Amino acid sequence: MNTDASKKLMIFALYAGEILLKNGAETYRVEDTISLLCRSGHYEYTEVFVTPTGIFVSIDQKGDHTGHMTTFIKRIKNRSINLEKISLVNDLSRRFVAGHVCLEEAMQELKVIDRSPGYPFWQKAVFGGMGSALFAALFGANFLEFFFALLASILVTVTASKMDEASFPPFVCHMAGGAVAALLAVIASGVVPGVEMDKVIVGAVIVLVPGVAVTNAIRDSIAGDLISGMAKGAEAVIIATSIAIGVGAVLKTWLLLTGGSLL
Repeated sequence: MNTDASKKLMIFALYAGEILLKNGAETYRVEDTISLLCRSGHYEYTEVFVTPTGIFVSIDQKGDHTGHMTTFIKRIKNRSINLEKISLVNDLSRRFVAGHVCLEEAMQELKVIDRSPGYPFWQKAVFGGMGSALFAALFGANFLEFFFALLASILVTVTASKMDEASFPPFVCHMAGGAVAALLAVIASGVVPGVEMDKVIVGAVIVLVPGVAVTNAIRDSIAGDLISGMAKGAEAVIIATSIAIGVGAVLKTWLLLTGGSLL
């Protein structure tokens, strides 16, 4: 493989790893994908090291460590959850390694995957709200509590998303989301008879709970990626703490204003 083709392959592999990592893939999955793509170009030496915020790749086509080694680094600044993109990149990498698609076609397909907008925001807000309301129902919520959990969850999603677009830190976004959930819950419990705020709060904040971060932290730790596992575990704890602070601040303020009585 000539130098130009080798460079294109490395850019493709790094791009695929970037899409996986910034859309919520596990560390070992990113490393395996990049290694698989590089070895398909017959690199004798390929080393990949991935953290939640960066990708480091070193390659040596001859494998003799005589000065032909090249290192690539990619910083990941923004991360989200999009399992569909992860699935599409996995499928593309398998087809590429199997020889069913050439490098140029694979690169174009990768760009399409990266630029795809995903689900519309209103769908994520509405269906996320439905999931939250059903979660509240699991805790015994009645029809009114179900409705307010749905409404609160939509408002929480809108608040957290808009603050994230405004470049607020994730800690602040989740704290604001928790505060919005608690505020609507205490207002609903005070105005509408038969509404218990705990069920509304539990349902509303479920859209903020870092379930994927916890799962990936466990899977990375089991796979031996201890740094990534600890980092993602710490991220999950910080998110959970920020939600609790937001909810707790509103409830404490409500207690002070009502003289120590939660309606």
